[in-house]
Amino acid sequence: MLLSWNTTNQCNLYCDHCYREAGCKVEDELSTNEAKELLREAVKAGFRLFIFSGGEPLMRPDILELTAYAVQVGLKPVFGSNGTLLTPELARELKKAGAAAIGISLDSMDPGRHDALRRKEGAWEKAVAGMEACRAAGLPFQVHTTVFDWNRFELEKITDFAVRIGARGHHFFFLVPTGRAKSLEEESLRAEQYEETLERILTRQQQVPIELKPTCAPQFMRIAKQMGLDLRYGRGCLAGIAYALVNPRGEVQPCAYLPLSLGNVREIPFSRLWAENEDLKRLRSMEYGGGCGCCAFKKVCGGCRARAYYYHGDYMAEEPWCLYHGRKGF
Repeated sequence: MLLSWNTTNQCNLYCDHCYREAGCKVEDELSTNEAKELLREAVKAGFRLFIFSGGEPLMRPDILELTAYAVQVGLKPVFGSNGTLLTPELARELKKAGAAAIGISLDSMDPGRHDALRRKEGAWEKAVAGMEACRAAGLPFQVHTTVFDWNRFELEKITDFAVRIGARGHHFFFLVPTGRAKSLEEESLRAEQYEETLERILTRQQQVPIELKPTCAPQFMRIAKQMGLDLRYGRGCLAGIAYALVNPRGEVQPCAYLPLSLGNVREIPFSRLWAENEDLKRLRSMEYGGGCGCCAFKKVCGGCRARAYYYHGDYMAEEPWCLYHGRKGF
């Protein structure tokens, strides 16, 4: 199970697609002691993988202390970062503190296109330098790419680059229109594009030595089974089932891209919220609407609950961008 914490809303970039609408630090972000309580509660709830994300988590001054504390209480700390602040010294310090891995964003092999999306000239070069710093420090890293209609045909090139630079994986984040990404909805993939792109990723997985993992595109599990591939993942959409997110102020969401507040960890201990919240119980019921409800693959796919919420206003509704709607269940 994975718990992600937006450590801060502060970020040194202002990316067009940011679901958190990060930039400036917000008032009343969780303190160091409150963060440690969250880490303890994550363990109590049964989580083992803890994701420090943001904003930009490396801008939080206590991040090394919290990384070491996560290890101390029995968690495996990993990071989601834009990579531009990863100096060789910081990479070594993160490794020493116990960081298990770090995901670094790279959205194009064209530096200009990446920098335009990230609203920062030189962001591509600094992200790549961050990867090289991790490699030198022995800190495992993977490449994260947000998939749009304009970059979907260069995904293989980015994968090849990830292999060359020493990444252990390449994860593909399929755009969900939330936060600032609402303005980019027209650049998100549609059903036929999803299907074709996921097939290409799964075909490429058989040709490269690193892990390729789609995110926010749970249909990859159905396509993998149709292709006869045996993946190690148990399910596509994990929202509220094996994944949750805590924002900088302590509000809990079923998923980073599903802006539904389940409660605040300052008022309700996370372990109790995870066990008792009614929205989470509904998500775990798998009583989906439309084609998702009768789909033969609903147990391994589940449809993207965040995308259903954006387009239908109901997180249990039918996934809008899927070619397999209406098939009968097991």
